[in-house]
Amino acid sequence: MTIITPTTHVSDGQNLSDLECRRQFMGLTEADCEAIRSIKTIIDRELPQALDGFYTQVRRTPQTSTFFSSETHIEQAKAAQQEHWKNISSASFGLEYAQNVGQIGSIHARIGLEPRWYIGGYALVLDHLIHAIVASALPGGGLFDKKKMVPKKLSHQISSLCKAVLFEMDLTISVYLAEAEKSRATLRDEAISKEQVFVAESFGSVLQEIAEQNLTRDMKSNVPEPYLPLRDNLNAALHALRTTLKVASDTAYNIDVVTQEISAASGELAQRTERQSASVEKTAAAVEQITATVSSTASRVSEANNFVANCLESIQHFGGMIDRANESMAEIERSTEAINKITDIMDAVAIQTNILALNTAVEAARAAGAGNGFKVLAQQIRELANRAGVASRDVRGLASASQVQVSQGASIMKEAREDMKFIISGIFEIRSRLKAIEDAAREQAAALQSVNGAVATIDEGTRQNAAMAERTSTASEGMVQETRQLRLLLDGFHLS
Repeated sequence: MTIITPTTHVSDGQNLSDLECRRQFMGLTEADCEAIRSIKTIIDRELPQALDGFYTQVRRTPQTSTFFSSETHIEQAKAAQQEHWKNISSASFGLEYAQNVGQIGSIHARIGLEPRWYIGGYALVLDHLIHAIVASALPGGGLFDKKKMVPKKLSHQISSLCKAVLFEMDLTISVYLAEAEKSRATLRDEAISKEQVFVAESFGSVLQEIAEQNLTRDMKSNVPEPYLPLRDNLNAALHALRTTLKVASDTAYNIDVVTQEISAASGELAQRTERQSASVEKTAAAVEQITATVSSTASRVSEANNFVANCLESIQHFGGMIDRANESMAEIERSTEAINKITDIMDAVAIQTNILALNTAVEAARAAGAGNGFKVLAQQIRELANRAGVASRDVRGLASASQVQVSQGASIMKEAREDMKFIISGIFEIRSRLKAIEDAAREQAAALQSVNGAVATIDEGTRQNAAMAERTSTASEGMVQETRQLRLLLDGFHLS
């Protein structure tokens, strides 16, 4: 028996290690092979009759008779089977046997002999052989006529033969199935190739037009029923695509118009924002300048307020001087009145002196010569009294004039006092108002500082808005270009 190794290969890629695995699974051992060889003579002798019975059944069966064109064809097949059965009766399951089995399976697959006829044929042959083996084992049966029948040995021989036949069938059917699968794969590939050609011819032209952006034509050619849903789905997809692209084209047109308006508005907004930024910057500078001016005004008002306070202090001091002058005038007036009183007394004294001098002169005249001295004295007293009277009158005139002047000066000082009070009151009012102006100026300066900060914030925001508007304008321009490109792409499709 040929030794089977894993590296020995048979036809159709079946390796002998697989055959050995199958034998081991069936339990077809070397002892079974020896049992088969022990009945080789019976098998070789009975096989022609068994094959005659099989081919008789083949001739009677229409499904199997068609595989043979003539009796010569049947005889050739029978001779080939007898030659192949020598491997089975010899239990030679080696490389040659495996190659023969592969050829048999390939032939069966090629001619389309189904496994049922193959299995049926083995059943007929095996039936005849088993009957022959059993008959030979009975006493007087020939091979065992001098020996007593041993049932265990007979059952081993029959079971071993059945295993060999089933092993043969397993291998042949496996090859048949493999070849059939190859045939089916070939047919499937041919069918796929035909379908590909069909699809290319039926659907390819429509798809080519779609690839060329022509969506005006539906697929109206007749196709086999299995492809009707595909054709209808393709037409529905084309209709949906046309509708979608029409909507997309209209939308792209509207977007183009809107984006152009947005771009123009964005450009105008950018320009306005830039101008506004410049205006806000100028406003910030002006507010800052006004803030400095108001702060300077507040400082100057504070200085003016201090100056007015100093003036008020000087005027108040001058008012005190006027009060003191008024008091001095009053004292002078009182002194003038006292002088007038004194001059009145002097006038009275002068008159009395004059009267006394006159009396003295009279008395001197009476005394004649003795009274000459008194006469001279009386003359002198009279002259003195006259000069005193003149001086008194002069003093009275001067005192009266002085009193008049003092009265006028007192009246003027009184008016000056009233005017000074009015001036002081006005200065107080001016000081109060200057204080209010200073406070308001300082509040305005603080408010302008806040306004300046707010304007600076607005200026910064305006600058950012200007930059954002510039970016928006640039993005809008880019969107316009993209939309125009999209419209060009969509306009490339023929939709109607």
